[in-house]
Amino acid sequence: MDLVSFVSAHWLEWLFTAAAAGLGWALKKLRDQLKTEQDKSEAIAEGVQSLLRESIVTNFNRYQDRGFCPIYAKDSIKRVYKAYHNLGGNDVATELYQKLLKMPEEKREE
Repeated sequence: MDLVSFVSAHWLEWLFTAAAAGLGWALKKLRDQLKTEQDKSEAIAEGVQSLLRESIVTNFNRYQDRGFCPIYAKDSIKRVYKAYHNLGGNDVATELYQKLLKMPEEKREE
């Protein structure tokens, strides 16, 4: 009878202890899942940034060889660079972007 009276006197403490343990476990699982999603998001952003950098470099090489960069291409490159820069890109592609914008927009007559 002592066990029954002990349990009936302390059931509320046991309930709150179990609830706190369950909540702690759920929070840990949620934190782990959030960390995994953040890692994936960072990897995706880094991959997109690399693709945008490659696009800037490819366009620079193409238009450098031609000796001019048409206005429509400059507009497209501006959009690519804006996305690249917003993802944290700011290296050699910035220099190439600036050189692209300074190129003439039409082929020079020779």
